[in-house]
Amino acid sequence: MIAFSLRLAVSGGREALARLVMIAAAVAIGVGLLLSTLAGIHAIDRSNQRQLWMNTGVKGATAAAPVDPLWWGARGDYYRGKTVFRADVAPTGPTAPVPPGLSRLPAPGEYYASPALERLLRDVPAVELGDRFPGRLVGTLGNDALPSPDTLAVVVGRTEDEVKVLPRATTVTSIATALPADCDNDCFGAGVHGDRMVLVLTVVAGALIFPVLIFIGTATRLSAATREQRYAAMRLVGATPGQVSVISAVESTVAAVTGTALGFGLYFALRPLMADVPFTGDRFFIDDLGIGLPQVAGVVLGVPVAAALAARFALRRVAISPLGVSRRVTPKPPTAWRAVPLLAGLGELGYFVANPPASTSTQSAGYLSGFVLVMLGLVIAGPWLTMTASRAVARRTSRPATLIAMRRLGDDPRAGFRSVAGLVLALFVTTATLGIMGSINANMSSLIGAQGVLKAVVTTPMGGPESSLVVPAVPDDLAARARAVPGFEGMALVHDNPAGIGAYQYGRERIVPPLVRCSELAQIPVVGHCAPGATVAAVDRNVFLDLQANTDKEWPAAPVSAEEVAALPVRMVYATTDGSTSAKEQLRTIFNRELPRYEARMAQDWSSEGQRKLQGWRQLANVVLLTTLPIAGCSLAVSVVAGLSDRRRPFAMLRLTGAPLRLLQRVLGLESALPLLVVSAVAIGTGFAAAAMFLKAQMKFDLVSPGAEYYGLTAFGLAASLGIIASTLPLLKRITGPEAARNG
Repeated sequence: MIAFSLRLAVSGGREALARLVMIAAAVAIGVGLLLSTLAGIHAIDRSNQRQLWMNTGVKGATAAAPVDPLWWGARGDYYRGKTVFRADVAPTGPTAPVPPGLSRLPAPGEYYASPALERLLRDVPAVELGDRFPGRLVGTLGNDALPSPDTLAVVVGRTEDEVKVLPRATTVTSIATALPADCDNDCFGAGVHGDRMVLVLTVVAGALIFPVLIFIGTATRLSAATREQRYAAMRLVGATPGQVSVISAVESTVAAVTGTALGFGLYFALRPLMADVPFTGDRFFIDDLGIGLPQVAGVVLGVPVAAALAARFALRRVAISPLGVSRRVTPKPPTAWRAVPLLAGLGELGYFVANPPASTSTQSAGYLSGFVLVMLGLVIAGPWLTMTASRAVARRTSRPATLIAMRRLGDDPRAGFRSVAGLVLALFVTTATLGIMGSINANMSSLIGAQGVLKAVVTTPMGGPESSLVVPAVPDDLAARARAVPGFEGMALVHDNPAGIGAYQYGRERIVPPLVRCSELAQIPVVGHCAPGATVAAVDRNVFLDLQANTDKEWPAAPVSAEEVAALPVRMVYATTDGSTSAKEQLRTIFNRELPRYEARMAQDWSSEGQRKLQGWRQLANVVLLTTLPIAGCSLAVSVVAGLSDRRRPFAMLRLTGAPLRLLQRVLGLESALPLLVVSAVAIGTGFAAAAMFLKAQMKFDLVSPGAEYYGLTAFGLAASLGIIASTLPLLKRITGPEAARNG
């Protein structure tokens, strides 16, 4: 029986061969995307694992071991908006632990750098970056220590006395291999654990796969009417339901197995491209984009089995009643109960607005199930919406083409909706994705401060504004070196105020303002100015620390002399430039070298982490759009052609009875256009609703109306879909000749 089924599958002429090729291509795309999605999740896990060592010294991340302690001082730095991880180390004995990616610890005066940092050190002036690291480069950090090829990291060898004085210095006997439960600013290797990116990745994965499944289902229905009649004829001449099921399953399995093999090839072809896409803000190592044996087995076995089951499900009418198929019995109309899954999906997302899940795994499962249920609900409710709309139009029209098209849709709305199901899902995914991404971007992506503070560099003690690690005085040559930087404009020292001069009560908190000499404050007018005749001003430390623009602010005078203020400890150093990146990075390098217990920041740095993640989210949105829309277009074209082929005999009979070809073309166009426009409107509204509930539940953001990009993309998608429908209309003349009526 299997041999006979194989012969039928491959020897049915060009139509059968085209059907097999189309099904195989659809399965290949689906398998390729599924494997790529699984590989991306695996790569994120590998990236998370390889940066755990950066959490060394954090409570809960490092376990005790019987070895010589290692002095460890970790800090975060920036260069042109990119994060630089730095660890200063000093072993107390020969058995001190060694970080991954190194064969030995660097000696004092040596350092190891990641490949990306090595390239920067070669390509940019040392006064901008290289002078921050004392000593000489002696080797490269291996990939085992790097979450990404773009990671900027350095391990610097120092003496024990040099490391001990660093703010976050501690002794460790092992390198971190876990992420602590309570992770604050000291966790430099937090990765994307518990981050919103996990949720976005989860939802996007579902959004990518669902339209592909529609495409596969559409392709498997090519020439469905012809095959149903052929299988019904077999039943009428004595074939059992089991034999018909075997024939159908073999035909679908052949295409599915071929498509699965091609899908693995597509996955391997996509790996280099995926590795270069910064999904999480950084690229992946290509070797991390792997899949495990259980995943391979699941795809290899699951896809053909699913194809066989789908074929069996598609032939349920043949198995029940071969005469019903041969006589083309009108199927039962869909009922309003089909809207229940759609409402349930929206209800689940709405539930999370009032009851947000506590854990990340629960969030991922909840939001994924909610979005998938909404997408499934659109597919299930689509035929009922199509039937309802078609009957409403039929009651209000007297035009022959419209009346015929609406009556045909009312009789078989499933077939009418099936052709546009892929595009409807693509519109939902596009609306929800751009709504979420656009709202996140609107709420988080703006840089801190106005143009004036974008030219500034502020240097503060590590550990925040309350840190006691202030210096009694700034080195004498620091100001001279800073003024020698091309593009330097001015600098002010913000001093501690131990006597509490000008202190005031704010609620229950006593605020003690820091002090700045007016001669220096005049060099940095972006933060305000002194009162006329004043020599010292009492300022708001947050204006300096948070790089806020406050040009018009007149600070109150402090009753203390400039000489007395100059003798007070320095809390902050605030410098301004002409805005050039080179000037700012040179100042940062000077401050890092001369004030090792301080950290220099710019306005761009404060938002660089958020910008990096937002870029990853925007990249994911682009991937979704560039994937779902073409697949939906293919589904629409295949479905319209398949439906036209299946109905060529009724159209041929109408032509023989005198119906003009232009009338039949309008009928076909209306049959495809009405479900597209009606259900698309529902999908767009549902997409906005789902995005609004996701944003409110997960991020406490309000939905922001998408920009012209979304509306242009939506209009283009609908126009392109109508164009695809119009492009199939000339086929009607070729396939509805007299021979179709005779041979149908």
